[in-house]
Amino acid sequence: MTANTYDYLIIGGGTAGAVIAARLAEDPSLRVALLEAGPSDERDARVLPVRSWMALLGTELDFDYIIEPQARGNSAIRHSRARVLGGCSSHNSCIAFRAPDGDLQRWQAEGAAGWGAADCAPFFERVFERVHLEGIPDANRLNRALLEAGVQAGLPRLSFANDASFGEGVGLFRVNVKAGIRQSSSVAYLHPLHSLPPNLHVLTDTTVTRILLDDDNRAIGVESSRGILRAEREVILCAGAFDSPKLLLLSGIGPAAHLAEMDIPVRVDLPGVGEHLLDHPEGVVVWESSRPIPDPIVQLWEVGLFARTGIDPDPLPDLMCHFGLMPFTWHTEPAGYPTAEWGFSLTPNVCRARSEGTVRLASVDPTAPPRIDFRYFTDPDNYDERVMVEGVKAARRIAAQPALEEWIVRELAPGQSVQSDAEISAYVRATANTVYHPAGTCKIGADSDSLAVVDSALRVRGVAGLRVADASVFPSMTTVNPSMTVFMIGERCAALVRGEG
Repeated sequence: MTANTYDYLIIGGGTAGAVIAARLAEDPSLRVALLEAGPSDERDARVLPVRSWMALLGTELDFDYIIEPQARGNSAIRHSRARVLGGCSSHNSCIAFRAPDGDLQRWQAEGAAGWGAADCAPFFERVFERVHLEGIPDANRLNRALLEAGVQAGLPRLSFANDASFGEGVGLFRVNVKAGIRQSSSVAYLHPLHSLPPNLHVLTDTTVTRILLDDDNRAIGVESSRGILRAEREVILCAGAFDSPKLLLLSGIGPAAHLAEMDIPVRVDLPGVGEHLLDHPEGVVVWESSRPIPDPIVQLWEVGLFARTGIDPDPLPDLMCHFGLMPFTWHTEPAGYPTAEWGFSLTPNVCRARSEGTVRLASVDPTAPPRIDFRYFTDPDNYDERVMVEGVKAARRIAAQPALEEWIVRELAPGQSVQSDAEISAYVRATANTVYHPAGTCKIGADSDSLAVVDSALRVRGVAGLRVADASVFPSMTTVNPSMTVFMIGERCAALVRGEG
C-alpha cells in the first residue's frame, strides 16, 4: 500500500466520524484515515471544559453558517458547526439522551429498515460503555425552584436515567461530562492521540474538496488540502447535515437540475441530496431575576421540560423547553426587548418540526459555504408555529407558580403586553433561535422513496464504496437532543462496514 492510500477514508472527525475511525482501527490489518478540517481538541482549554461551550460560538473553531432569508422566521439565526476534532460533540452543551423508542419505530416505518428501537439498542449500549454520562447535580437553588414550579404546574418530576420511553415531565438533564470535562467523541474514542494504534491516522487541518469516483461510479478517494488521498475499500462521509450534502453535490452526486445549474457534471442523479433539512426551532421567554444566578453551574442549560400540547396525536411529547441560567437575549435584545444583569430563560422548541428546508451549493468553490434555507415555520398546517405559541404559554404557566415568585422581577421578553396567539406567534418567529440540531439532508429510506439518499446500510444510492454516517441520515427528527443518536449511528456504521450490523 502506497503513501496516501488507506483502506478507509473517513471525512469528518466529528461525533460519528471519530467513533467509526476508532472502531474500524480495532482491526490491526486495516489502515484507517480520519480527516478533520479543524485542529485537535486535545488539551485545548477552550474546548474541553463544558461550561465554556457558548464562548466557542463564532470563533475560529466554528464554521458559523448564515442562513438564507426566511419568509416567516428569523433570518439572523447563525448555525454553529464545529471546526475541531470531535465536531459538535466538542462544541455543545453535552445534553445526553438516547432516542426514544417511538422515534426509532417511526424511522423504521418511514423506510429505515433495521433501524427500529430493538435494532439500535445494542449500539446505544456500546456508546454508553465508552461515553461517561452523569446527572446534573441537584444543587443549584434556581434549578430546584424551576423543578418545583414544574411540579406545581402539574408536570411529574422525571429522571432521565431511563429515557427510551419517557413522557411529559420536568427533570435535571444527564450530560456526557466527567468532572466538568466534556466526553466528546474525540475524548471518549481517540484521546490520548499519542496512544492511538499505528494503523489509525488522524489528519487534522485537512479539508476535503471532492469525492473521487472511477468510471464505474465507485468512490476511490478524495481531493483534499493534502492532495489526493485514496481509499482501497470505502469512503465514509461524516461531515454533518450541511457539509455532507455539499460534498456530494461538489462530487456530481445530487439533483441533476441543481448540478446543471452549477455546471457540475452529473455522476449520479440523486434528487434527495440536500432536501429534507430538519431542525429543532426554538423560541425564548426571558425573565429578570431578583438576585444573581447562584452557583454551582455545570453548563447553564441544566433542566428539561417535556409536554404534550394536544396538537400532535403522537404519544411522545411535542414540546421541549430548556431552562437557561442566563438571560438568553441574543435575538430579543436586537429586536428592542429589554435585558437585565440577572435573568433566566425558558426556550420552548418543537420536538418534531414539520417545516423542511434545503441545502444547495452557492458556488463551485469548495471553500464557499452552502446555501442553507430552513424554511422555518412554513409547514402547510402551521404546526410548528402553533406548538411554539403553546410553548410560550407553557413557559409562562411555569413562571407563574409559587416556587418562582421570589425569583422574578418581570418578564423581559416578550413582555406582558404580548398576549394573543397572533402576537405571540409574531414575537416568537421574529426572535426564534435554533437548538443547533440540523439533520435529514441525506436521509435513510426505502428503494421506493425518491428522496432517500442512503439505504439501510448507509450506502449512497448509485455509488459503490461510499457511505454517509451523521445526522444527515435521520429520516425524521428525534424528539430529544440528538447527539447520542449520532454517536449510535457511528457505532452502527462501523458494525455495518465490518459486516456485523
